[in-house]
Amino acid sequence: MSTVRAAPGSTSSLRVANQQRVLDVLRGAVADAPADGAPSTAYTQAELARTTGLAPATVSNIVRELSAAGLAETTPGAGRRGSSVRLSSGAGTVAGIDFGHSHVAVAVGDLVGRVRRERRVPLHDPADHRGALALAASLLEELLEGEGPPRRVAMGLPAPVSDDTIGSAAIFPGWEGVNARAAAAEALGAPVQVENDANLGALAEHRVGVARGHRSSVFVKISSGVGAGIVIDDQLFHGSGGSAGEIGHLTLDEQGPLCRCGSRGCLEAYTSIGTVLSLMAGQLPGACFDDIVRAARADNVSAQRALEDAGLHLGWGLASIVNLLNPSVVVVGGDMARAGDLVLDPARIGLRRHALDAVALTPVQASELGERASLVGAVLMAAERTVLAVG
Repeated sequence: MSTVRAAPGSTSSLRVANQQRVLDVLRGAVADAPADGAPSTAYTQAELARTTGLAPATVSNIVRELSAAGLAETTPGAGRRGSSVRLSSGAGTVAGIDFGHSHVAVAVGDLVGRVRRERRVPLHDPADHRGALALAASLLEELLEGEGPPRRVAMGLPAPVSDDTIGSAAIFPGWEGVNARAAAAEALGAPVQVENDANLGALAEHRVGVARGHRSSVFVKISSGVGAGIVIDDQLFHGSGGSAGEIGHLTLDEQGPLCRCGSRGCLEAYTSIGTVLSLMAGQLPGACFDDIVRAARADNVSAQRALEDAGLHLGWGLASIVNLLNPSVVVVGGDMARAGDLVLDPARIGLRRHALDAVALTPVQASELGERASLVGAVLMAAERTVLAVG
């Protein structure tokens, strides 16, 4: 899946597209690759040419560029086209960072996109972007274990990202107007790619999770906020200004509860973790979300109803998405996914009630990567952008 935006029809866009087709093959077995440092799957250049549909000479040029940069390993075979090629996991380190409203997660990985080490800690003051970045830098330094700075970092933020900047103080306070890429590069000492966290989750599920093999999918992340990452024809869809997928602010009822965005009756106001906690505060004082899930599974009818209501409203919102985009699967991730079918079953009911018959049975599945989806996606994107920077 390419997230590089080059001018349509330009020589550079064609080159990037060709390189991406080769990389998609070389990196396509990441999910099945061993996590113990063993090499990734190898392909002959002839196999790469057949699989990608590219001319053998084009494949040879791409392989030569990757090898010269130390990002690919070749093993001699029967002639040049018979030599085998694999991405070199030892070519360097990349990193991923996932910021939420109440956490920061950091991981380091290899150029194949596999996570090697990771940490997730509470974030007590996300509005202080300098302090949040300093905490991320400290965690990254610990994880690198003296290896030196990563070749590239991808960082996910829970808000629309346009030109590396968060434009809305209501959605992610303290980061508005900040050039997140420049601030993070200064704090981390490495090139940084900034992306919406739900888009990173969509990338991870598309590449190595439950949406693998689906050309079009939607990943919905439900935690403190609600957002979606959209994949259309194997491409992340950002929209013209980077705000595609903000389904948390679909209006379900204009007379409904006030949302932090300033509108009323938004999907997020009915389905977020905070909403469920508020509904149960009187009956389970001090309970965390996992406590509510345990209570629901122990037949606490109030906890069951709170999760059911969240799921039904989620289904109504999903109906708008599937009516419009017709994805082949919807993946639900974030903290809410820990409730499993307590939320997903009513979401499927809500979807069937409000979607057209042609799409009403679109599968709604729990994230395979759980709360790690955005972090895994960040490592994958950092690895991809490092390799695509070659040449």
